[in-house]
Amino acid sequence: MQSSPETPTGAHTGHGRTVAKVILLGEHSVVYGHPAVAVPLHSLHMSATVEPLAEVGEPSRLTCLDYDGPADGAPERLASVVKALEVACAFAGRPTTGLHVSTRADFPPERGLGSSAAAAGAVVRAVLDAANVAASPRELFELTQEAERIAHGRPSGLDALTTAAPGPVYFRDGVGSTFEMDLAAWIVIADSGVPGRTRETVGDLRRRYDADPQGVGPLLDELGEIADGAVADLRAGDVDALGVRMDAAQHLLADLGVSDDRLDALTAAARAAGAVGAKLTGGGRGGCVIALARTAGDAAAIAGALTDAGASDTWIHAPHLQEEA
Repeated sequence: MQSSPETPTGAHTGHGRTVAKVILLGEHSVVYGHPAVAVPLHSLHMSATVEPLAEVGEPSRLTCLDYDGPADGAPERLASVVKALEVACAFAGRPTTGLHVSTRADFPPERGLGSSAAAAGAVVRAVLDAANVAASPRELFELTQEAERIAHGRPSGLDALTTAAPGPVYFRDGVGSTFEMDLAAWIVIADSGVPGRTRETVGDLRRRYDADPQGVGPLLDELGEIADGAVADLRAGDVDALGVRMDAAQHLLADLGVSDDRLDALTAAARAAGAVGAKLTGGGRGGCVIALARTAGDAAAIAGALTDAGASDTWIHAPHLQEEA
């Protein structure tokens, strides 16, 4: 992390950056001990800036999403960002006052793209940068996780890890690791325009599983097997095999009741436009879908078809062309 020159007060302006993420395969089944594979989107950034206020003891200010005001008066939905400021200041050994914290994102919140963890991680990095305090990747992860617990209670750690990862992440039983992939393909992300309902879908699926473990369990097992096998596809660059897995996962997620008519329609539109595979990503019943394309031209055509089908926004990500965040 690089700091800007000192201000007249002797403080520094600090900067931090993380990225969006998508769960490629394994959402929901990961809750039941199966693996998930997630990919950082290095083309979609979350940036944070920490600037010193004129008075060191002045209450810190937060500018985030549509909120601009005192950090201690921020709405509940920004609790993890406020907590990130607190834990980073504690780590740096400085007071939580006298700072203006601002964030800027290339992607919307509540869409399954890791906005909360990305914002918390970017703020942590910006605060430490402003204080000229170094932290290891593990320490940065733990600080982000501490902030995320405010928003999610018991976050798995997948978002905190992937939004700062150099490459794809294999995650299972609370432990994640990055691995190399050789995938010459494009990922099209489409926003359904509806906030994801992760807490609702996780709770509903849990109740369904408890009521019928023999019926639901095999579907979750199959989702886990699909995610596990995807690692070999990513390493080998087998686009067709990966697309087949994505389609199979979408059918299973629909059977489990975490997709909906809007997401089903978007994935169908992507396939009709030439996608190798398409599925929802994240909690479901809103949020985003992802589609796999062989070429940049295919990706553009798929993005256009998704817009025509009702997507409120689309992004095209090329993992093999993106530099690390």
